[in-house]
Amino acid sequence: MKRMKIVALVLVLLAAAMLLSACGGGETDSAEAKKLSFKSASSYDDLKALNNTRVTINGYLATSSPADGSFIFLMNLPYQNCPFCVPNTSQLSNTLEVYPKNGRKFSYTSQAVRVTGKLEVAPSVDNYFTDPYGYQFNFRITDAEYTIIKDSEMSAEIAGWQKIANSGIVDALYNMYDYVNFTVDWPSYKVNSHEDASGNIIPGYYLYPQDALNFLTIEGSQFGYGYQRNYFTAIQKVLESLNVDAVKPLVENVRKAEALSRKAEQELLDGHYTEQLQYVEEFGQEDHIFTLNNGEAMQKEMDALYTEFADWLASWEV
Repeated sequence: MKRMKIVALVLVLLAAAMLLSACGGGETDSAEAKKLSFKSASSYDDLKALNNTRVTINGYLATSSPADGSFIFLMNLPYQNCPFCVPNTSQLSNTLEVYPKNGRKFSYTSQAVRVTGKLEVAPSVDNYFTDPYGYQFNFRITDAEYTIIKDSEMSAEIAGWQKIANSGIVDALYNMYDYVNFTVDWPSYKVNSHEDASGNIIPGYYLYPQDALNFLTIEGSQFGYGYQRNYFTAIQKVLESLNVDAVKPLVENVRKAEALSRKAEQELLDGHYTEQLQYVEEFGQEDHIFTLNNGEAMQKEMDALYTEFADWLASWEV
């Protein structure tokens, strides 16, 4: 389990899809609704000005949307399973939650849809909404319905986007950033308190340097961060094999992410961190808390790279 913390990243609204339940969607009147694009929805300040405004946005339904149809995870990627989060948080990133009209339910569709409803914006970036699953987010669409988008209405770039989505590379990139974030911020990760086989409560703790090193170097270790050394190269090869001009900026993005992770790993190996014994209320005991000497600067670098990737992802329109 990881420590939940709010990262001051600009959220990027992406879209995803839905079909109104039992009765079907029907035609949704979006003529007077404000059209949101993924790029235009990347600024909290811009969206704040649209609070309680009727909006429309296109996208796809994530397959992990609640089975009871109470709401959906809206994304601009087809065939995506889970909503994405900012690394090391439960803060939704590149995902928007959409809630149906009162008394209605959403049912699943794999087709692209046009959603129309009321945009609700959290009071501030740090005063966010939280759903029953613990996800945190600054924007949502309520009182919503949708219609299926006809193939003739799709953007000209949709064929290339489908190729990218089918490759699984977007999931791989999110996993990569989860990994990079761990290398630059492992002191904030923790092992939760747990009960052993005898029923004894074993107190949790924040990671020690050796824990972090094990997780980074041992294949199959906790958190799944023990990747092989050719991990980044493999991602670059997939990007290059797609032969889609739009992914070329990501190749350089991955190179920079690899350089950052290597730098962060070296900081760990060189012992460039400080240690302080302090009481941790969550664990009910004192714990050795570690801080990377260059951690703040590396986290800013990681955030910038992640935002660069998220901005690229937000440029795609259905």
